[in-house]
Amino acid sequence: MIHIKSERELDHIRESCRLVVEAFRMAEGLIAEGITTQEIDKAVEVFIKKAGGRPAFKGYRVGKAVFPASSCISVESEVVHGIPGRRKLQKGEIVSVDVGVEYEGYFGDGAKTYAVGPIDDLRARLMRVTLEALYKGIAKAVKGNRLQDISSAIQVHAESNGFSVVRELVGHGTGRKLHEDPQIPNYGKPNAGPRLRTGMVLAIEPMVNAGKEDVRTQHDEWTVVAKDGLPSAHFEHTVVVREGEAEILTKGLC
Repeated sequence: MIHIKSERELDHIRESCRLVVEAFRMAEGLIAEGITTQEIDKAVEVFIKKAGGRPAFKGYRVGKAVFPASSCISVESEVVHGIPGRRKLQKGEIVSVDVGVEYEGYFGDGAKTYAVGPIDDLRARLMRVTLEALYKGIAKAVKGNRLQDISSAIQVHAESNGFSVVRELVGHGTGRKLHEDPQIPNYGKPNAGPRLRTGMVLAIEPMVNAGKEDVRTQHDEWTVVAKDGLPSAHFEHTVVVREGEAEILTKGLC
């Protein structure tokens, strides 16, 4: 069931999203050659807790698998759900950071891909096109459109630029729970899916591979990687469906 949020609920979600954006602003200053992904994650966790929030990902359970960190940090061919650890970032890599925050019972969610120093043209284009695809999708998140208008806009932009959208992973609704209905694929046909209504809160998140769309999950049960080993990018905003233009609750993130 897709929940329509009241303006009071949206105020709470807006505060959660504000903490998400502030956590990214802090983390952005840490991303550099030589830092470990674990060091970035620890800083994110400390920041969120000091701000009065709760890291939404830490302890998140899927079946028997429990996510052990406060952020997902995915490097190069890691698409999403990378577990922070001792890996040191290297110059020329790209790294995707995904952060969720619960604040007073409501959730916000966002993701951004960063360059570690100078990067090559392939990675620069991949980041640019993925971010553009995000905004193409957001432009369709308005009252009266259908859900897959968002999906189609993302797919068309990514594929027309020679990249692939990951089909096994989706965006989602959010609010009282981190993941709510509806699921939002990054591919689809226009004018399909549920009708969008004012007050729907959507976490739109294109995951785009430089090569083929195929992915696999590593033995840690979380980290999803591109099978061909080519880099992947990931950007995400939490938005509210409005009439005429979506409201971006994580505005300032990317």
